[in-house]
Amino acid sequence: MLLNRISVSALVLVVGSLMLLTTHAKAQSLRDPTLPGQGYVAVSSSIAPKQAMVLNSIVNGQRAYAVINNNILSVGDTVSGIGLRVTAIGQDSVTLSDGRKLQLFQSITER
Repeated sequence: MLLNRISVSALVLVVGSLMLLTTHAKAQSLRDPTLPGQGYVAVSSSIAPKQAMVLNSIVNGQRAYAVINNNILSVGDTVSGIGLRVTAIGQDSVTLSDGRKLQLFQSITER
């Protein structure tokens, strides 16, 4: 009877130890999902993304001026850092040489 209790206790001890070891081994094999995968290579593009342009304001008078990216421009001027020319300045919009049209927010133009 004592022999059976010792062997059962030893078996429980061995099984418990094996369970702890396998749990520890599984925990080590898990990979952080936020890390890049193996063979990850950073690729840099030589093509610059389109810069965001913000039409801050328009001043209409004898001559129209537009403030784009905090720079004061008139028709024919080039937007610095982008290389596009201002082709037209309207009441609430500016047209650029590539055909893009920058528009003021509706809340600014309504009174």
